Amino acid sequence: MFQTFDVTSRPEQAAPRIAALRASFAALGINAVLVPRTDEYQGEYVPRSAERLAWLTGFTGSAGIALIMEKEAIVFVDGRYTTQLKAQADPALITGGDLVGAPPPEWLTEHRPKALRLGIDPWLHTPSEVERLEKALQEIGGELVLLAANPVDPIWHDRPAEPAEPISVQKTEFAGRPAADKIAEIAGSLAAKKAGAVLISDSTSVAWLFNIRGNDVVHTPAPLARAIVRADGSAALFVAPEKVTGEAAAYLDGLADVEAPDALEGALTALAAAGKTLMLDRASVPYAVIGILEAAGGQWVHAADPVVDLRAIKNEGEKAGARAVHLQDGAAMVSYLSWLDRQTPGTVSEIDAAKALEAARAATGVNSQNPLKDISFDTISGAGPNAAIIHYRVTTETNRMLQSGEMYLVDSGAQYQNGTTDITRTLAIGEVGEEQKKFFTLVLKGMIAISTARFPVGTRGQDLDPLARMALWQAGVDYAHGTGHGVGSYLSVHEGPQRISRLGTVALKPGMILSNEPGYYRPGAFGIRIENLLLVTEATMVDGGEIPMLGFETLTWCPIDRRLILPQLLTAAEIAWLDDYHARTREKLMPLVADDAERKWLEQATEPVSR
Repeated sequence: MFQTFDVTSRPEQAAPRIAALRASFAALGINAVLVPRTDEYQGEYVPRSAERLAWLTGFTGSAGIALIMEKEAIVFVDGRYTTQLKAQADPALITGGDLVGAPPPEWLTEHRPKALRLGIDPWLHTPSEVERLEKALQEIGGELVLLAANPVDPIWHDRPAEPAEPISVQKTEFAGRPAADKIAEIAGSLAAKKAGAVLISDSTSVAWLFNIRGNDVVHTPAPLARAIVRADGSAALFVAPEKVTGEAAAYLDGLADVEAPDALEGALTALAAAGKTLMLDRASVPYAVIGILEAAGGQWVHAADPVVDLRAIKNEGEKAGARAVHLQDGAAMVSYLSWLDRQTPGTVSEIDAAKALEAARAATGVNSQNPLKDISFDTISGAGPNAAIIHYRVTTETNRMLQSGEMYLVDSGAQYQNGTTDITRTLAIGEVGEEQKKFFTLVLKGMIAISTARFPVGTRGQDLDPLARMALWQAGVDYAHGTGHGVGSYLSVHEGPQRISRLGTVALKPGMILSNEPGYYRPGAFGIRIENLLLVTEATMVDGGEIPMLGFETLTWCPIDRRLILPQLLTAAEIAWLDDYHARTREKLMPLVADDAERKWLEQATEPVSR
């Protein structure tokens, strides 16, 4: 299994750990500290050795930050995790904060704690974050203290070792472009920014740029690494040397100088001594890097990570891989869903179902050249009320049987060498009530609206987001997460800068891959989400139109549970889309399905919807 179902934190563990952290305040000259979810590489997903927030507070979500003061502890999370935080944090010790509406700088300005000396680890915060904190603290008469070391680590006595997994090479047939060409393009762009070099601090950007992959972070195949690319085309890769062996060592020889992570300080100092201006991204580089550079008298200029846009717009090789991998993954989903439909309600648990899905994906790749490498995130396997927890993680303690009359939500994905998948299906277990069907159909209407959207060049994700919500809004409900996120190519399942959400300010461009996943969640009752991945297509003319319009190509092929649909709530155009989607799903997947029972299930699951 690529995931476990163990209970990794308990609310009662937080009290002694927070007390130990507070006991260190006096020696550090602080009376408060920030403990973010991120690591020294500013990644969304972090290695076990960097799970400081979870260890300290019990909250295990993928986004959050704790403000620990002498008498108060607050964990700031977004809408995906409000229910989870209540379940995982000790309410007598920890209160919840709004990571989006009132993050720590805004909270400080509003609540104005007196004489606050706020400590931070400068490796875990970006310059942009530090500036906002400093401004807020100045307004309230407080002070920001840059700590020499992370204050959690000395009290985390059984902290896991830092990862040392070997690096692998992503072949050009999957990467789509040689790494040397990518590096040359980045080097050639520096003159326009008047920079002599650029620091790439995002590990997934480093992995994409050098066509390498790793296994340092759970479910995300990027090695923890940084890189410097110079205007003359030379490059340095800062990564633990024990990770570079065999094929990877031979491959990187001549492509880049491989140096240990702690050699970065010397490299920055050397650039400063040579009078070279360094380009860096203030939104992703650790603030500590700025301190090193400025202490050496170096100059730097801000610019967005130049790899991000290149990585987001998939090349022809990456697009071909995405199309192929979704057919393979779709066949695995058919095997899984047909199995699940044959089980008697009340005999399968959430853990059983998650294990069966991973087994189906592994079995589908056994005889292919593209075996399952990993899952792309811990499977969200939620039955009945557990499905209402947006990012629910089933454990041995929360495990629930799939009971008749309930819906089961399974949000999962996989990592294959030619692509990354992410799919959600909500399924009927036995006969489901009309209320659940109503909201399933409203969510489906939003999903279809995004799938069929045509939009002009320059359209942003925030412009499309209301299309997914309109039917729900008209029913007086909404959902507390974005409609879609970018997806990598055998990289992170969450990849920017593109997204479909209220905060999606980046224009969508041909070649970008996004998820399309509206939902509805009724706490304590049920949850619904339907998700496909989409590829932004080139702008073409609409019949009778005046300007070219972008659109979406569907990548995900898997039946949508027709038993949960109320046809009378769909328009004729929506039914036509669904029938066409199911017909194409059957056509594409049937040649990949050999088992007679699975073929019969696929045929029945893709029959047309009748009013």
